[in-house]
Order: sequence, then C-alpha cells, then structure tokens
Amino acid sequence: MSNQASNEQSADCLFCKIIAGDIPSNKVYSDDDVYAFHDINPAAPQHVLIIPKKHLTDVRSANEEDQALMGKLLLKANDLAKELGLDEKGFRYVINTGEYGGQTVFHLHLHILGGRALGWPPG
Repeated sequence: MSNQASNEQSADCLFCKIIAGDIPSNKVYSDDDVYAFHDINPAAPQHVLIIPKKHLTDVRSANEEDQALMGKLLLKANDLAKELGLDEKGFRYVINTGEYGGQTVFHLHLHILGGRALGWPPG
C-alpha cells in the first residue's frame, strides 16, 4: 500500500502539491500513506486536515483496494485527536463530498475539529 499511495498523485492538485513539499504547510504528521496539517482557515481552535498521499478525488472514489488506507486514515485521525488534547471533551470529523457537500479541494480529506463546543446542525 505504501508505494502505491505515495506514487499516485495529481500534478494539478493543491493537496498533492502540499504532500510533495511544493506548497508549504504546518505539518502535524506524515508517513508513507497519510499526511496531516493545520488548516490555513481554521473553523475551530483545533482544525487539522488528514489526507491520503494517494490522490483520491473524494470518499466516493475509494474502492475495495483502498480499504486499508481508509481505515488507516480514520485510525490516525483518532491518534491525532488525542495528541491535540481533544479526546476528553470531544471533537468532530468531517468529510465533505462533492459540490453540495461543501468540498472545495478535490482530494479526499478528513477535517478534525475541536477545542470548543460545536453546534448542530452545521451551517
């Protein structure tokens, strides 16, 4: 999984450029398969994005061969939420999908939001 994930990137994708180091980011975590960084426009006191290094346009584009990668994305998000001190009071994960889902960067990404009470429903 590791080689495949790191070799499948899109040249015109903002997040692929961040993974490649062509665009700077405030990195939180990186390994062979996933990359996490602070959102440049935070919606909460703690707002981290975790993305697969393999370019997947959105959650719908993941398939059976991506099962381990998708599991790793979620489990690493759990680790990061704990490291960010969010596990005691709680946090929210968000995966926006498509235009109506609010997706603006078309590379699958999971938002980790916390550090304050989050209302429901979202805006």
